Amino acid sequence: MTLVEALAQRALIGDGAMGTQLQLAGLPPGGCGEAWNLDRPDRVLAIHRAYVEAGADCLTTNTFGGCRISLARHREGARTTAINQAAATIAREAFGGHPGFVIGDIGPFGGLMEPLGDIAIADVEAAFTEQAEALVGAGVDAIIVETQTALEELEIGIAAARAAGAEVVIGSMAFDRMFDSDDVRTMMGVSPEQAARFMVDRGAGVVGTNCGTGVNMLIATSIVARYRAVCDLPIMVQANAGQPVLEQMQTVYKQTPAEMADGVAGVLAAGARIVGACCGSTPSHIRAVAAAARPDTRTGERGVSP
Repeated sequence: MTLVEALAQRALIGDGAMGTQLQLAGLPPGGCGEAWNLDRPDRVLAIHRAYVEAGADCLTTNTFGGCRISLARHREGARTTAINQAAATIAREAFGGHPGFVIGDIGPFGGLMEPLGDIAIADVEAAFTEQAEALVGAGVDAIIVETQTALEELEIGIAAARAAGAEVVIGSMAFDRMFDSDDVRTMMGVSPEQAARFMVDRGAGVVGTNCGTGVNMLIATSIVARYRAVCDLPIMVQANAGQPVLEQMQTVYKQTPAEMADGVAGVLAAGARIVGACCGSTPSHIRAVAAAARPDTRTGERGVSP
């Protein structure tokens, strides 16, 4: 069963934050979490398993910064293919033989392309192509091009995933809540309607939203409604655990699992088909989201048919 076929049957539960969990597992500040797919695979596996045990049907690989441009900043560029392949293998292992979907993660390369920045478009195309080919070669069920704010970079990511043969391509935008209203735009000024139409036109199979300043489950609900107004594709939501605050020089997300779960019914009613979480979330948040999305989670029944 493909991811899209499963989504036609019922809403699925995504996982939560990876970076936060890696830090709790001992990743030093500024460290390369993606390198742990090779150097500390047991710790990455434990994080994935915690999300599966919480009710996640979909696991996102630990490859947010897994393109060569990003890895080169940590002097890990030479291990790009191995890091991405290991990530897919670890995520699959976390399901323990049970049904579930592994989504290969392609995050932003972390800069600006020419002419606004100093990164050549061809270099980004090559980096995303290499990463997508490694993930698809390792057997992921889909690729998500996530936390995107510029349509130009999103387009390169979607094209790379499709060219690599990804069974399903998910495009996911990071919107920011406007200071004086509940309206949202990406950092580059893209609206939800523009983003949804663009992703449809470029061949995405699922449209998504994740991260973003001030985007909790309530704001995500409005984004889903705006997506649904202009497209019929399945929608994926990964909201933050509230607005972060700075405490003792550390960023802290204070939204409780119960508070996040309060928004699940609304986001599903608006049209979301995959509901997970993003920055600041934990397995406890996903357990609460799963319980709110489907009461049968409490009996241990999973949401994906064999």
